[in-house]
Amino acid sequence: MEVGKEPESNATSMRKTLLIINCIVLAIGNCAGPLMMRLYFIHGGKRVWFSSWLETGAWPIILLPISCAYFHRSRTQPGSQNKLFFMKPHLFLAAAVIGILTGLDDYLYAYGVARLPVSTSAIIIASQLAFTAGFAFVLVKQKFTSYSINAVFLLTIGAGVLAMRTSGDRPANESNREYVLGFLMTLGASALYGFILPLVELTYKKAKQEISYALVMEIQMVMCLFATGVCTIGMLVNGDFKVIPREAREYKLGETNYYVIVICSAIIWQCFFLGAIGVIFCASSLLSGILIAVLLPVTEILAVIFYNESFRAEKGVALALSLWGFLSYFYGEIKESKRNQPALQTEVASVSDRQTSQADGHRSSSGSSVECGLALKVEVLCGFVLSVGASKCISFVSVLPVMGFIGGALYMTVLSFSCS
Repeated sequence: MEVGKEPESNATSMRKTLLIINCIVLAIGNCAGPLMMRLYFIHGGKRVWFSSWLETGAWPIILLPISCAYFHRSRTQPGSQNKLFFMKPHLFLAAAVIGILTGLDDYLYAYGVARLPVSTSAIIIASQLAFTAGFAFVLVKQKFTSYSINAVFLLTIGAGVLAMRTSGDRPANESNREYVLGFLMTLGASALYGFILPLVELTYKKAKQEISYALVMEIQMVMCLFATGVCTIGMLVNGDFKVIPREAREYKLGETNYYVIVICSAIIWQCFFLGAIGVIFCASSLLSGILIAVLLPVTEILAVIFYNESFRAEKGVALALSLWGFLSYFYGEIKESKRNQPALQTEVASVSDRQTSQADGHRSSSGSSVECGLALKVEVLCGFVLSVGASKCISFVSVLPVMGFIGGALYMTVLSFSCS
């Protein structure tokens, strides 16, 4: 029996390791991507279609891990039928459709970044979590726990705190019409990508073949290929290919730095997309959306460091709320996995063992109540600290302490029902 459990344990460990790697890759792409794109625009770049093309234009890089996986299979499984690509036609078609949507999303996002500061565009993108949660519930029947609901709520409140002080971020040389249009385009990009993430998860579930990580990389490559195709058509219509050499010569940081920024931007954005679908494969689209949202304050801090954007107290409160929501989600996942483990052991227990386990269950239930009570005390303390911090740091915004107490009260109410 222990022998049978060993492969399953190894597979679980491998999946967790893969999840961690994809989270790191997603973090790199999510934080550095907007900064690189904004760097292109603030120093003289003006081609929106070209900037959107860079988000997926580095798709040939994915051929490298796919080829490595192919040669690894050839050496370790010489007798099996080995192919470079495993994707079937219907899965290819689904990935192509998602890729076209991704190309449109790339343009909407690039247009917003061209008109808005990094801090403002990142704030708007945070609303993607709400869209992801809603579409995940509709498309893939995502199950919500009190902890995941709390994470969505806290991250949304964090974005709301930031959104209350964006009026002073409009560039001086930009008209109100351009600013509003950039805001709307970024919001559209947020909604569309909030739909794309659950759509990718639905594709995994509906695929009529086994989904391996090698196949996930193939799906990502096809998505980026078609997204790049959409942006290439836009560049041809807009005449970007003729203008790029002249734009590089007139770039404020120099022609060489122009091409360095362009290449680095393409590679970093590929990290974002590959990490996002990797997290969906290892966990869910909701977790992918939560990670993107929780990294929002990190992008804010990096924008302050590199672009000298203002860092007000509400950004610090948003950072605390985001970290709180992130920890809440993972605490719920750990608790859920521990709850599911005893179910496998009770199937082989005898009648006397079942009676013993029932007695242990009562003691475990008592311990669980103590744990829930402790969790409630911690949440009360965290809610109090965050609310007081908001009151001290941004007392001129009277609604923030109220929002902090409402958030803590809502979570404690939900948690008390789940622990009862």
